[in-house]
Amino acid sequence: MTSLTVDPLNPRVLARNYDYAQKNVRVLAMWYGCEIERMLELLAANDIKLSRNDRLQFGAEYRALQRDLSA
Repeated sequence: MTSLTVDPLNPRVLARNYDYAQKNVRVLAMWYGCEIERMLELLAANDIKLSRNDRLQFGAEYRALQRDLSA
């Protein structure tokens, strides 16, 4: 049997894991073992929309990251 290697930074995998984490940046950051700021950067870079709760907490930082990445 062949073992599949999954890239956790692949946009589709990242989006799916965000869903699995119940669209919670804090939980996803814990799963990935990184800081919340890094997780927001990954989500913004891959244009993965934040949940309503995450937008309330991190929306300004997320939008700033998206602007910086598109510049």
